[in-house]
Amino acid sequence: MNRMLVVVFSEASKAFDGRDALRSLDRDGSITVYGYAVITKKADGTSIVNEESDSGPTGTVLGTSLGSLIGLLGGPTGVAIGALAGSLAGATADLDNARVGADFVDEVSQQLTPGKFALVAAIDEDWTFSVDKRMDSLGGVVYRRALSEAREAVNTEAVIAMKADLAQMKTEHAQARAGRKAKLQEKINQLDTKIQQHLQKAKERHEATKAEAQAKINVLQAKAARVREKMNTSGDKTMNAQGQHKCGFFECKCMVEATEQYCSDSCSDADDAQVTELQCDCKHAPCALD
Repeated sequence: MNRMLVVVFSEASKAFDGRDALRSLDRDGSITVYGYAVITKKADGTSIVNEESDSGPTGTVLGTSLGSLIGLLGGPTGVAIGALAGSLAGATADLDNARVGADFVDEVSQQLTPGKFALVAAIDEDWTFSVDKRMDSLGGVVYRRALSEAREAVNTEAVIAMKADLAQMKTEHAQARAGRKAKLQEKINQLDTKIQQHLQKAKERHEATKAEAQAKINVLQAKAARVREKMNTSGDKTMNAQGQHKCGFFECKCMVEATEQYCSDSCSDADDAQVTELQCDCKHAPCALD
């Protein structure tokens, strides 16, 4: 399920440990991370972005749902990574783009007080246990909310209702006397302008949604390509009788299931960092007994 995830920490180091934990869970396939940012709440109530995910396909995600949520958490004069305009209208637009409820933003904001830090991420997860376990161990307070599609339906219904009013006004205009026609025409023009504004916003939302969907596809494709590359360049891939193959970290002697690449986070991290060790540090029997 696609969700917005916010984890609030009391220490900056823990927030970055949380970031590393998300990366690790993404690498082992427990979740998919589409984009993230680590932010700090300042004394004046605004936020600064300490780090965001690398530019590229996730940059588009940061510019829509995730960026809008970061902007809302930043306060009226907060970080400009979102679309926040410093006004009620801007906040409403950002809430629309973030695709989460105002209650979620309020709940997180109450916990994200000055001096605290937050890991904000757009993720896809089937189960909440993996993330919760890692973040709880770091002292993080976890908030998550599934992305909502309800706003689009509300906007569509509003346009349909306005078009019905417009048609009625045009009928009255055709039958009205001269004095009444001018007033009706003014209302017709105003309503038509409002409809066009709604349609333009709907078009922009649709284009942003398409861009975000494509960005997520790019993330998944890049992730799959990295896995294939590592599988092609790591050690022995010979399957044993149980359908297992050697751990992807070349120093490790463990056997893992066919659907897995590493026997542990230690091996995954060591392989990513291209660590050269005299002995694998996974602590599993084949390596630990050497």
